[in-house]
Amino acid sequence: MFECMKRWKAGYCRQRILRLKFILLGALIYTISFSQDTATITADTSVRQPVFLHKDSAWPFGVSRKEIEKKVGERISRPHKKRIRFLAAGNVLAYTGSMLALNEIWYKDYPRSSFHFFNDNNEWQRVDKAGHAFSAYVASRASMEMWRWAGLKRKQRIWIGGMSGALYQTVIETLDGFSAEWGWSWGDFAANMVGSGLVIGQELAWDEQRINLKYSTHHTKYPAGHLRERADHLFGKSFGERMFKDYNAQTIWLSANLKSFLKTSNLPPWLNLAFGYGGDGMFDANENTWTDAASNMFDRRDIPRYRQFYLAPDIDLTRIKTSSKFLKVILFILNTFKFPAPALELSQGKLRAHLLYL
Repeated sequence: MFECMKRWKAGYCRQRILRLKFILLGALIYTISFSQDTATITADTSVRQPVFLHKDSAWPFGVSRKEIEKKVGERISRPHKKRIRFLAAGNVLAYTGSMLALNEIWYKDYPRSSFHFFNDNNEWQRVDKAGHAFSAYVASRASMEMWRWAGLKRKQRIWIGGMSGALYQTVIETLDGFSAEWGWSWGDFAANMVGSGLVIGQELAWDEQRINLKYSTHHTKYPAGHLRERADHLFGKSFGERMFKDYNAQTIWLSANLKSFLKTSNLPPWLNLAFGYGGDGMFDANENTWTDAASNMFDRRDIPRYRQFYLAPDIDLTRIKTSSKFLKVILFILNTFKFPAPALELSQGKLRAHLLYL
C-alpha cells in the first residue's frame, strides 16, 4: 500500500508542477506579445531602409522579393541596447522568481536527497513527455522572438532563445534529482531537448517555423462512482484544472504548414496538416490501481490504457495577413492551440472519425 501511495503522490505532484510550467509559459507568451506590439521584427526602425525595398516591381535573378527583404533586413538590423537590457533583466527576474516560487510551493515540504535518477518513461502512456516537448517548444519560440525584437543577430537569437526552453526545464529536472520524492528523468530531459531542437532546427534550415507544436484538450466526463472520485482527485473538478492535469484529455500536435513545403501550389498559406498524439483510460501513472484517502484499495486493470493517434486539418493563424499589430499578437498567442476541426483517430486497432475534435 505504501508503494502504491508513493506512486500516486509522485504522479499527482508532477502533474501539479506541469500546471505551474504552463502558467509560466503563459506569462512568457504575454511578454512576447508586448514586445511584438511595440516594435518591428527584423530591423531597427532607426535604420534607414534602402529605397528598393519599397518598390513593387518584380525581382530579377530568380529570387523572390520576400527573400531579398529578409536578407537585407537581417544585414542592416542593429542590436537595440535598451531592449536587450530590458529583456535580460526581465528574464533574470522572472527566472529567479519562478524558481523561488517553485521551491516554496513544491520542494520545500518534501525531503531532500543526494542526486539520483528516476525512470518514468512508461508513465501516463508518455503523454507527459509530449507535454514536455510542447512546453519547451513554446518557451523557446517565444524567447527567440523576444530576442529578435531586441535586434540580436540571427544565430544569436536562434541559439540563445531556442535553448532557453530546454534550459529552464532542465533546471527544474535538476531540482527533481535532489528531491527524495522524484529524481532526474532522462525521458523528460530528452523531450525538453526535442521541443527546443524543433525551434532551432527549423530556424537554421528555413528561417521560419514550418512545423508547430500545438496543444488541445477537452473536458472528459467520467462515470459516477469511484472513477469520477479518482479523476476529481487526480485531475481536479474544474475545466481550468483539468486543462493542465488531465492526460486523458490532452492531445499534442505536430502541425505542418503545407504551403511552406509546396511553394508552387495554389494552397492557402494558412492551411496546415496536423498529427496528434494522446492517451486514454489512465487513472494512475503506471497501472489502474490505487488507494484512496480512506485506505480503500481499487484495482481497475480491466480498464484498457491505450494511445491515440490523430490526423486533422489545422490553421496556422500567424500566416493570416493583417496590418493590425494587436491582431497579430492575438493570432500568435492563439496559434499555440490546435484549431478545432474534423479528425481521424487510430486507437486500439480501430479507425474512428470525429466530426469535430477539440
